[in-house]
Amino acid sequence: MTYDPNNIFAKILRGEIPCNKVYEDEYALAFHDINPQAPVHVLVIPKGEYVSMADFTADAPDELITGFFRAVGTVAKELGLVEPGYRTLANAGAHAHQEVPHLHIHIFGGVPLGPMLDRQFSNN
Repeated sequence: MTYDPNNIFAKILRGEIPCNKVYEDEYALAFHDINPQAPVHVLVIPKGEYVSMADFTADAPDELITGFFRAVGTVAKELGLVEPGYRTLANAGAHAHQEVPHLHIHIFGGVPLGPMLDRQFSNN
């Protein structure tokens, strides 16, 4: 997957499309998902043109990588999710059903989330 500078998250970063912002700093932007899959469902995106975690960790400056992951933790804390627990998820590529070619971390919370993957794939 190549980076498309006209993807929806790039447009949100440029201010061309509005979002329901939760947090922003020089490294990241966090906003509510428009199709939430849990009572709390926030997306955190880095400020830069990165398609996936592999792309981001290989090519982003160290300061951006650190700042981005600190932003994910800050958002979870500000949303009150640390004590009850939450899930983070980053899809990469077709097999993971990545829909937008811009790295993004989903933060889910607000209810018990159950098993992460279908149990048919576990060894239990």
